[in-house]
Amino acid sequence: MPRPKLRRVYPTRPGAATNGTPPFRGKPQIFGIDAANRLPIRPAGLSFRYDRPFPVPEHLFGAAGELFCPRRATPVAAPRLIKLNRPLAVQLGLDPDLLSTPEGAEILAGKRLPEGADPIAMAYAGHQFGHFVPQLGDGRAILLGEVIDKNGVRRDIQLKGSGPTPFSRRGDGRAALGPVLREYIVSEAMFALGIPTTRSLAAVVTGEPVMRETALPGAVLTRVASSHIRVGTFQFFAARGDTDGVRALADHVIARHYPELRDAAQPYHALLAGVVARQAALVARWLLVGFIHGVMNTDNTSISGETIDYGPCAFLDAYNPAQVFSSIDEMGRYAYANQPRIALWNLTRLAECLLPLFDSEQEKAIEQAQVILGEFPEKFTAAYQAGLRAKIGLFTARDGDEALIQDLLDAMARNAADFTLTFRHLGNAAADDAADVRAQFTDPAAFDEWAARWRTRLALEPQSAAERKAAMAAVNPAFIPRNHRIEAVIQAAVNNDDYAPFEELLTVLAKPFEDQPQFTSYADPPLPEQMVTQTFCGT
Repeated sequence: MPRPKLRRVYPTRPGAATNGTPPFRGKPQIFGIDAANRLPIRPAGLSFRYDRPFPVPEHLFGAAGELFCPRRATPVAAPRLIKLNRPLAVQLGLDPDLLSTPEGAEILAGKRLPEGADPIAMAYAGHQFGHFVPQLGDGRAILLGEVIDKNGVRRDIQLKGSGPTPFSRRGDGRAALGPVLREYIVSEAMFALGIPTTRSLAAVVTGEPVMRETALPGAVLTRVASSHIRVGTFQFFAARGDTDGVRALADHVIARHYPELRDAAQPYHALLAGVVARQAALVARWLLVGFIHGVMNTDNTSISGETIDYGPCAFLDAYNPAQVFSSIDEMGRYAYANQPRIALWNLTRLAECLLPLFDSEQEKAIEQAQVILGEFPEKFTAAYQAGLRAKIGLFTARDGDEALIQDLLDAMARNAADFTLTFRHLGNAAADDAADVRAQFTDPAAFDEWAARWRTRLALEPQSAAERKAAMAAVNPAFIPRNHRIEAVIQAAVNNDDYAPFEELLTVLAKPFEDQPQFTSYADPPLPEQMVTQTFCGT
């Protein structure tokens, strides 16, 4: 392997995908952090220790440095609860009846501080669309604290849209109602789909407008996460040359998210390998449901392996591997099929931060990190192909399966087949009822040609058609948060203060794998006049 040249870590964007899920070629390149990246970042008033969580006492965040500043939310005029996730509140050990009161709404809007809370705004750095920004941070969020849930898991509770912080970068720190509803809907849908994700505990309207292109209703989202530690959190320390800070943060992450690695012979190598494995599995699961994150910056990549920061996210309607919805992704960096490559790119930035912990000789450290990063393509491909085999009803792996699956994806792309419905109806086709799946293709003969080879492959397995159909229904959702449905919900809430469509959509999405005859229209793709072609960041 040629020796990497030391330079600043601002590689050009990977090429956008054009067809299928692109294979990985070559190895990720790592570059050391040079002196030019060691920036003297010392925001006024920052300290590190966070040992007064809400409401669990005697917990130490566990690293050293200047990672956050104390910050209370900016009070709002008239907070009103529009949605409380009562099952999640119970799981967290919180009192849903208390949170449903006017006083509870004030807590969830940041107007009233709960007992024991010592809220903070966290700093982090990050590559945004490939360009490094040495200081970002919670520009419109505060971390209220942590709870230990009923499974003994420590969870962060954060308010989004709670007002400006030292990291707001001239922003108002507020959130409009639309992005709050979008994150609530999509994060809870992802949870129901079985995909690791942050959760939404509550949504509150503030009684105050926020100014975007026009005046919009303000809102606050209460987000729950395993933690809010990101690749960009490591970059915050690494960019300053603070190896002690990187080490302390790594130790904290191991203790909190990867405790099985505490006694590893090389715990920091094992940490990188653990994050690589979780991200490979996560992104594979995104692709298997047609999810496009939209803004996969390193500061939006969670070390815990959860999906985080739902901004301009969206789901595929017609299958198009080059699909982009985000209005700010003009070059297609974060296109649907490019997401695995971007995940590896982000993990490579994490590896750069950890190099000083690997070996005192940078060349050796780079070689060791390259080996670990080199595991990502295999791990992603294994998870993705296993998921695709399940989606087309295969119980075993055989030579030729990957080509068979790719031929289906290619035919779907050529025929504008709806991603979700094609796979959902394929279960019926396994039982010789192919009418619905054929209807997804502009040229049904394209499906027929593929289906003949598919049925020949199915015949090599002993499962009955009924068994296969049931297994396929368990992995192929009937309902996803269709983009046009989300927009309709937002418009009803923003324009008419009507949350009935919001509630109904949440009801449907809570059971994505079940046939819900009373809600069949929610499975339909958009009509031409309903199609959403762009999504937007909440800021």
